[in-house]
Amino acid sequence: MRSPLHDSQPVYASGKPLEEARAAMVMLHGRGADAESILAFASEFRQSDIAYLAPQAANHTWYPQRFTAPVAANEPWLTSALEKITAILEHIGLAGIQPERTFLLGFSQGACLALEYAARHPRRYGGLFGLSGALIENGDQPRVYTGSLAGTPVFLGCSDADVHIPRNRVERSAVLLKELGGNVTLRLYPGLGHTVNDDEIRFVRDLISRTADD
Repeated sequence: MRSPLHDSQPVYASGKPLEEARAAMVMLHGRGADAESILAFASEFRQSDIAYLAPQAANHTWYPQRFTAPVAANEPWLTSALEKITAILEHIGLAGIQPERTFLLGFSQGACLALEYAARHPRRYGGLFGLSGALIENGDQPRVYTGSLAGTPVFLGCSDADVHIPRNRVERSAVLLKELGGNVTLRLYPGLGHTVNDDEIRFVRDLISRTADD
């Protein structure tokens, strides 16, 4: 049975309409933020032929506890959030955009959610971007992932001393996503803080530009 927690929340859009776009990006906001805040990054990517879709989390939170908590503590919200992504990807597919031309991007809690979704639903995506985030796994019980990302470009960017995202969890995520067949780039920024920097924006911009032009 589908959880209704995030199911009825709106999905905001910018960029090209899906029916006219050459690629699509699902953008997931952080805890306490909103869809419009993450959607604002779309202008930084300078790609006019991409459809950007950003769902809104119920109460501005995808799941209530930290991503390092036991998974049961974040249910049923986590399952509902993952189902929301599935529904958006299905909508994108119906518009004729294949997974290979679909990107998943998230910041903070949204980054954890994007990475976890791709690890639980591995396939070839256009790209996977986790900005200040890491895999959720099972909190205190590391999860076993199966399947293949089939060479999906994966970018993990985070401060080397982020107060919300432990460095060792980011590094572990890089290893696990590589084992799943992702083409992983990991960049840890000295003293960055919990934010997004220009280097991360450039990486995302360059990768989606190359994919959209293929």
